Amino acid sequence: MGKQYWRPGNMLYPVPAVMVSCVRPGEKPNIITIAWAGTVCSSPAMVSISVRPERHSYSIIKETGEFVINLVTKDLVRAADYCGVKSGRDTDKYADMHLTALPSQHIGAPGIMESPVNLECKVKQIIPLGSHDMFVAEVVGVTVEDSWMDEKGKFNLNKTGLTAYSHGEYFELGKQIGTFGYSVKKGQRHEKYRQKT
Repeated sequence: MGKQYWRPGNMLYPVPAVMVSCVRPGEKPNIITIAWAGTVCSSPAMVSISVRPERHSYSIIKETGEFVINLVTKDLVRAADYCGVKSGRDTDKYADMHLTALPSQHIGAPGIMESPVNLECKVKQIIPLGSHDMFVAEVVGVTVEDSWMDEKGKFNLNKTGLTAYSHGEYFELGKQIGTFGYSVKKGQRHEKYRQKT
C-alpha cells in the first residue's frame, strides 16, 4: 500500500451540510448551506459556522448576530444544494424550494419547518481566518420534530435520514456500527459489535 503527499487542503470528511437561515429586519429570510460547521463546546452549548465574507448571508449574520442551524435529511438534500449555489440577493430560497419559515422562540431569524432539528444561535465572536470568517455562537434554543419522538420520550434523530457531505458529494447516513463507549463495555452489546467488525 502506497501513499501520495498532497499540498495542504480541507480533507476532513465527512462533515454535516447544514442549512443556515437568517434574516435582516424588514427583509425576506435567507438560507445558506454550509459544510464548515461544528460543535465547539457543550456547556454552554456552542457551535461554529464559517462563511465567506462575499456571501449574501455573511452581512446579515454579522449585522443581526443571529442565525438558525437546520439539520439536513435526505428529503432536504436538493434544497440544501440549491441554497448553497444560489444567492439570496437574486432569489427567495424559501419560496423556490417550497420551504416553510419556522418562527424561533429566542431570536428573530426563522428556522426551516421541514428540518427535524433547528438550533437557534446567537453570535458571540467573529474570527477572521482567511477565505472564511468563523462565527462562534451560543445555542439559545432547540426545536425538534415531535413525530420522531417515541413512546418513551426518546428523540430518534438517527432515523430521520440525516445526511453528510464528503468531497463534493452528499450521503445519507448508513447502518449503525457501534455506540459511544462500546469498545470498552463488557457483555452482549460489546460482543455483538465486535463480531460485526
